[in-house]
Amino acid sequence: MEIPYTVTARPDTGLWNAKVGIWLFLASEVMLFGGLFSAYVFLRLDAEPGAWPHGLLNVPVGTMNTAILIASSVTVVMAWASLKMRKFRAYWWYMLVTILCGVIFLGVKLVYEWPQKFDHFGAFIKKDALEKYEPYLGNHHLAEKGLPQRTEISGHLHNKEALNDPNVKEYEIALDPVNADPTNPNMDRPHFLYVPPTDKIATIEKEDVEYANMFLPKHSAYFASYFTITGLHGAHVLGGVIIFTYLWLPVGTKLYKRNPEHLANRVEVAGLFWHFVDLVWIFVFPLFYLL
Repeated sequence: MEIPYTVTARPDTGLWNAKVGIWLFLASEVMLFGGLFSAYVFLRLDAEPGAWPHGLLNVPVGTMNTAILIASSVTVVMAWASLKMRKFRAYWWYMLVTILCGVIFLGVKLVYEWPQKFDHFGAFIKKDALEKYEPYLGNHHLAEKGLPQRTEISGHLHNKEALNDPNVKEYEIALDPVNADPTNPNMDRPHFLYVPPTDKIATIEKEDVEYANMFLPKHSAYFASYFTITGLHGAHVLGGVIIFTYLWLPVGTKLYKRNPEHLANRVEVAGLFWHFVDLVWIFVFPLFYLL
């Protein structure tokens, strides 16, 4: 039994079935990501002055990943155009490049960016103990400049057992530049290039800490938003790569030999989903990396 309107347009909509379906699906995706972005904005607006992290992410790496996704949007269009012109070999190469771009994007996120967060540490100091850690916070200097005070000391945690061992009474942190020299504006975030923790060690007593953890989702509303949105976006990228790989494998070759226009329609629908995924990242990149 042949399903109607897989290639030819429906008389009521002027579109074939899959194209109607993908636009309905993308409408639901707009509501999903729109809600997440709205939640992020309201959480940030409601945060206390100086409490919302900024400049924690690697801007060059995020810029590179953005360029990779934009390039993949171009190549998937070229793959579709090649099918419309019945140039299957050109389609094969353009689709391969699209798949590789998606894999590189995911690899950078999962192998490079996220593991850095899992190895980083932040301790929020109690308000009545801020003066004790003034050499690492520089709040007197910030007050003179009319800027919000700092409450977090971050860096690389040397004694990781301190997180779960109640017998360890202090944290030993290799300080981030912003805490190693808090009155130096060149040390403050954001940095365009990644700046690793310094060799300067700070000892912070647990009794002076309101909350401390690695840069995991439970660390703060910022990282909860970051991992939720980028994780969901990454799942969409993975889904797109799987679909493209399916259309690129011999399955696509067989469909092309049977009905080239049917394969072109499938690639067009998958391409529309891919463009939406790229558009979402265009919002993610400035929200988390630049602002």
